[in-house]
Amino acid sequence: MRKKYIVIIIILIIIYVVIPKQDDVEEQLDKTNQEEFRGVFFSYIELSNYIKDKTEKESKDNIDSIIEKVKQNNFNTIILQIRSHADSIYQSQIFPISKNIRLKNGTYYDVLDYFIKKSRQKGIKIFCWINPYRIGNNIDTSSKYYEMVGEENIKKVGDNYYFNPSSSKVEELIVEEVGEVVEKYKIEAIMFDDYFYPSNDIDKEEYKNKNLDISIEQYHLKVINNMVEKVRNKIKKTNKNILFGISPEGNIENNYNKNYADVKEWVKSDKYIDFVMPQIYYGFINSVKPYKNTIEEWNNIITSKNIRLYVALSFYKVGKIDDYANEGKMEWIENSDIIKRQIVEARILDKYRGFSVFRYDNLFNENNYTENTVRELEEMKKIM
Repeated sequence: MRKKYIVIIIILIIIYVVIPKQDDVEEQLDKTNQEEFRGVFFSYIELSNYIKDKTEKESKDNIDSIIEKVKQNNFNTIILQIRSHADSIYQSQIFPISKNIRLKNGTYYDVLDYFIKKSRQKGIKIFCWINPYRIGNNIDTSSKYYEMVGEENIKKVGDNYYFNPSSSKVEELIVEEVGEVVEKYKIEAIMFDDYFYPSNDIDKEEYKNKNLDISIEQYHLKVINNMVEKVRNKIKKTNKNILFGISPEGNIENNYNKNYADVKEWVKSDKYIDFVMPQIYYGFINSVKPYKNTIEEWNNIITSKNIRLYVALSFYKVGKIDDYANEGKMEWIENSDIIKRQIVEARILDKYRGFSVFRYDNLFNENNYTENTVRELEEMKKIM
């Protein structure tokens, strides 16, 4: 009789340990059924290369070819830079049309709208990439943005001008601009990049005048957090299905001591972002931030079940010396399967939902090819 009870207990233990709990099953099924995000960054540099000074037909033919190339290589998303320097590639009431999409005869068309329509036909998603604070080396004093924030909220740092992040008028500008995009266009996501505070003292006077009992660094983190939260609220109020995310620097420490991006706070709850896309532009042998350790570090700081981890990878390093990697500086020359291995390594992580590569011209413009480019692309295709 006693042996019978022992057998029953052993069976129950096996059932508890070996058979996964319902919650675990559902979580795994959700991850399995979710399409892997596979993005390609398309920056203002590409916009200039393929649209600027072309005829309308030439530029549209180029866009058609770009989308086709993305599709043929099994990517499913274009991360399109719609505002890089207080400008726009769409019909905006706030920002002037970007010089990067001015056609040969000086005219322009709604490039974002064309990208969306053509991408949708091919099953490609559009993530709208925005740089919220950078203006560039010139200010358009006739623009709506200048009227909205005023000269006093535009600061020069080095050779470039930036919106002052601590200004409530600047915050309102950013929120209104995002609202303008999500209200007008059928897109999948809005994404900010890693450019936040351009300098530690851009708003030193405002900080002093407020007489706060926190450090200026803590103040900067708070300013950006407030802006990020308001942007997400605006997006969700307009269309709850549009995602909002940020692509911060891959070095978590630098986000705090240089950019004032509170990445650890953002991935703890659902109030700030829907996805994080850290720029993990490091090789496996990088002395400072080896790739494997860095992706695990990012995976481990995400505590909200709803935050998606998309890993941004540095295709632009393929076939080149990595000057800051110390003993790993020749890694991208001596190997031609790094990106493939990085994707495989990331897929193991429990928060991982996809990857992106920076940037289009490094993958598909033969003028930018190195000796390793074609081999890296071939290796990637094996796992896509």
